[in-house]
Amino acid sequence: MTDTIQNLKNEAIELLQKLIAVPSFSKEEDKTAAVIADFLTAKGIPVNRSGNNVWARNKHFDAAKPTLLLNSHHDTVKPNPGYTRDPFQAEIIDGKLYGLGSNDAGGPLVSLIATFVYFYDVPGLSYNIVLAATAEEEISGTGGIEQVWNDLPKIECAIVGEPTLCEAAVAEKGLMVLDCVSMGKAGHAAREEGVNAIYQALDDIDWLRSYQFPKISQTLGKVKMSVTVIQAGQAHNQVPAECRFTVDVRVTDAYTLEEVLAVIKSNVICDVKPRSLRLRSSGIDKKHPLMNAVNMLQLRQYGSPTTSDQALIPVPSIKLGPGDSARSHSADEFIYIDEIRKGIDLYIQLIRNL
Repeated sequence: MTDTIQNLKNEAIELLQKLIAVPSFSKEEDKTAAVIADFLTAKGIPVNRSGNNVWARNKHFDAAKPTLLLNSHHDTVKPNPGYTRDPFQAEIIDGKLYGLGSNDAGGPLVSLIATFVYFYDVPGLSYNIVLAATAEEEISGTGGIEQVWNDLPKIECAIVGEPTLCEAAVAEKGLMVLDCVSMGKAGHAAREEGVNAIYQALDDIDWLRSYQFPKISQTLGKVKMSVTVIQAGQAHNQVPAECRFTVDVRVTDAYTLEEVLAVIKSNVICDVKPRSLRLRSSGIDKKHPLMNAVNMLQLRQYGSPTTSDQALIPVPSIKLGPGDSARSHSADEFIYIDEIRKGIDLYIQLIRNL
């Protein structure tokens, strides 16, 4: 199999057009999984599939060598109401490829697939390369990278394909969502009766709004807590007995999720329950070989406030890819064709630098 880089770039763009044309909402990615598997199979690459996750390893895989994972996702969110064009019509207009998932994360995904194909049958590599096109990233579901992780060979480090303007996210905040309940006592609003659960909640919400965790990450900055949902009351004349609210907590690599949770619980009165402790912050040692490869390309490095499958990959990783995170989930989503071409060049050079 001898594919030139130029052919691979053209095929990657054609593959992305096929993927856009097939709806692939989270948990409904079976058809795009088949498109990806068919593309690799046509290249003579043996494909493995677990649920809606597709993975493959390079031809000269050697279990004695370290393994690099190339990972991105093929699920999408649902199109928002602002779309003015068919979200599943993959049109190229003025150098832009339009369509749902074109930017997040279709462009990075097909760029990684092309990169994997380029290296697939190269003999004598000092490391193995594994490709994983995974599901359920947009909902942080358990049927994505987590489901397939134990099926993969032992992974030493990973490149996670997301739209980062081809800059290197070398750390990523973790996410912990808290469901909180403040309890009061029902009573008539016209009389001095009851204990108002909303007022009970206000003190806790004020603490959550104003508290600053003392340790600040060099790459990710401060832990951030945001109250994002609140529900209470049934009638204008009844003192509410219960107030429920939700807190979005973005945790840096300066703390574990458990440490942050313990601090919160010790400072609020309400009942606090985390939805999960899965989505952990990530980082990579500055002297890691992957970072050396990044430094050789003089890529801008930053800490990412958003969460991706990086949070579920328990080895050193970077997040990197063509496209712009600001376009993700936007109406009339698009990616520039040139971004994909440059992304493939960047991935190939980065892997060569290893």
